[in-house]
Amino acid sequence: MAATRTLTFPPSEADIRALRAGEMIFIDGEIVMTAGLPTHQRLMRCLETGEAPPTDLTGAGFFHLGSYNTEADGKFDVLYLNPTTSTRFNPYMPTLIRAFGLRAVGGKGGLDRACADAMKEVGCVYLSFLGGGCTVLSEAIREVVSVSWNDMISHYRIVKLRVEQLGPLTVAIDAHGNSLYDDLQAGAENAMPGILEQLRAAREAAASGGQS
Repeated sequence: MAATRTLTFPPSEADIRALRAGEMIFIDGEIVMTAGLPTHQRLMRCLETGEAPPTDLTGAGFFHLGSYNTEADGKFDVLYLNPTTSTRFNPYMPTLIRAFGLRAVGGKGGLDRACADAMKEVGCVYLSFLGGGCTVLSEAIREVVSVSWNDMISHYRIVKLRVEQLGPLTVAIDAHGNSLYDDLQAGAENAMPGILEQLRAAREAAASGGQS
C-alpha cells in the first residue's frame, strides 16, 4: 500500500482518480460540511428551481460531519466535528455528486452502489472518517470560512472550513467503482454458509451428547 499522503482541497480530478480503495490520506485546504437531511433536500430544491446554492459546491469536498458550534458577537466557531452516517443520504447523493461534480464525499457508514456509480462517472471518492474520532479530527480546524442557511439549526447549515492535516481518512470507495463496503458484504455472504454449517454441526453434537 502507498504511503499516506496529503491532498490539497479542493482537489483536481486527476488527484482523485489516482486514489485507490484502502488508501489513507490527510486533507489540507477547504472542505464543506453539513449533517442535515433537510439540507440535502434543500439542495435538491435548488437544482429543481435553478437557484444557486449559497456556497459554491463545484468540485468540492462535501462531507457528512456533525459539529458543536458557538455563536457570539456575530462570530461562528466550530469547536469540534464528528462524522455522521452517510447512508441516510443515499437517495440524494447521486444527483448531488453529478450536478456539482463533487470530488469527494464522506462521513461514516458508506454509500450505496448508485452513489458509487455516480462517483465513478464524475471522478469522486468516498472518504471514511474515524467514528468517535472528534478529538483528533477537530485538531485540524483552522478557520470557519463561511456559514450558509443560518435559518437552520447550526449543524444543519452548510459550513465551509479551512483545515490542516484532517485525517487520517480512508478511501472507502474510489473513483473506479471499487468499494470496501461491497467487499466486506461479499466476504460476509461468502462466509455465511460455512458459519451456518458449523452452527448446525454444533447443535447436532450437543443434541447427540445429551441423548447418550
